[in-house]
Amino acid sequence: MTRLGAYAAEAFAAIWRNRTRSILTMLGMIIGTSSIIAVLGISRAASGGITGTLNSFGDQGITIAVDSNQDDARAAAIQYRDVRTIEAAAGPLLDHIEPSYTRSFTLRANGVAINTFVGSASDYYKDSITLREGRRFNRADVAGAAHVCELTAPLADKLFKGGPAEGGVVSVGGSRCTVVGVFNEIKGSLFNSIGASDFALIPYTWFHDFTPGPIDSLTIYAAPGVSVDRVSEAVDASVRRLHGARAQYQTQDSTAQVNVFNNVLGIVAAGLTGIGGVALVVAGIGIMNIMLVSVTERTREIGLRKAIGAKRGDVALQFLLEAILLSFMGGGVGTVLGFVATLLAYRAVESLVGPAPIPYLLIISVAVGFSTLVGCVFGTYPAIRASRLDPIAALRS
Repeated sequence: MTRLGAYAAEAFAAIWRNRTRSILTMLGMIIGTSSIIAVLGISRAASGGITGTLNSFGDQGITIAVDSNQDDARAAAIQYRDVRTIEAAAGPLLDHIEPSYTRSFTLRANGVAINTFVGSASDYYKDSITLREGRRFNRADVAGAAHVCELTAPLADKLFKGGPAEGGVVSVGGSRCTVVGVFNEIKGSLFNSIGASDFALIPYTWFHDFTPGPIDSLTIYAAPGVSVDRVSEAVDASVRRLHGARAQYQTQDSTAQVNVFNNVLGIVAAGLTGIGGVALVVAGIGIMNIMLVSVTERTREIGLRKAIGAKRGDVALQFLLEAILLSFMGGGVGTVLGFVATLLAYRAVESLVGPAPIPYLLIISVAVGFSTLVGCVFGTYPAIRASRLDPIAALRS
């Protein structure tokens, strides 16, 4: 350890003697490391925020809807009464099945009128969305087609002017309903822009009484241990028996869509990090170049060391430590700049996608790992070249 410390001190002294050249050499590491840290930190934070928000919606089940591009979409329309027939046919493959509706209505309360989406729901849900006020639908609400509704926080604030909404009365397309629950606000303008801000939910049984006719889609949940493909094929076969073999339907698996979205985010983050990695390769080439220059300038010094008993490994270690020190110093400054850029961008990311945790441990690990790797890889050849110099030829140079 004493010898290693002495070599490190000599390496630092050599860097300090040529500090202008060393700073210019470290610029590549600073730029490369800071870009990787910033891209990695911001992309992982954004990915974590989006994934966390999407996961809060939980398993939204499998949606089966009529394919609108077929020749006779009206004949293939799924009727409310079909639900029980399909449930009986699919039997143990299903954990739950219900008709789903989504329509646009005008909601009125306290002299405020808002046109927004109203969806159907039941007492069966697998999300982890919390409530600001009240409760979720219960079995009695669904069985009795109760005139009750759940509102998102922004919608409740608009209709009730920031006051408590639970127990209030809202007119939905001319029919009155009582507010039983208000969801907590979903943070992030991205989700607000795609319609996660203002909407209301009512029991699907009341929705059927309210808008009789074909349902918009079927929402099904597979029983534990049953694959999505198996249950969707069984339900699709049941619907075709009811509406003819030529009827065509579309199936969407919300969980699979979330997984695909997460994979895409991961690929984008990896691609951006790879672009930053190119700068590190350029920085490594710069370190190798300057170390080769240093070997040439210090040929006589190397000869003297070998003449008084220094081994090849000692010479190689000295120059390798110098390259690693250059890489570490540039990487350290780049890491600080990358952290600053990540923190400056954090507020914008949080406002866009909601709470976005910054992966500090990952960032530090990447910074240390890349700095060590660049120093070792690109400092090895100059170190080996210095260690192989013939002492007599070096002293004559």
